[in-house]
Amino acid sequence: MKLVEEIPLPNKLVMEIWDDSRPIADDTSKVALFIKINVEVKPEYFARREDFEEVQKIFGSEIQFEYKLERPFVKNQEKEGVSKELLKAFKKDSLPYLSKPKFPESFVLSKHLDIQKNPYKYRDYPA
Repeated sequence: MKLVEEIPLPNKLVMEIWDDSRPIADDTSKVALFIKINVEVKPEYFARREDFEEVQKIFGSEIQFEYKLERPFVKNQEKEGVSKELLKAFKKDSLPYLSKPKFPESFVLSKHLDIQKNPYKYRDYPA
């Protein structure tokens, strides 16, 4: 994977855009972009200290927001244009939400809610 762009967001997070495109055949490729944002787990996001400790035990001090954009079977000569198109649409649709001041807290709390609703997914994490 190759880092394509880093975008500082108004909420003090940094969005990284990674290119993981690869050839499929001689004349076609799979265009793949990964969006990554590291979000710090902070105690002030939680009503109870135990909840903070539970999330931190499972995820550590940061949780990575990830989003994948893909388009398979793109002609090689169109690869760059498709990549730009995918990224432009993502930025238009998602940057306003990811830039909100409440996004880091909401994202971390959504992970806590997932732990509560689906504890079986997290039972293999070390205590």
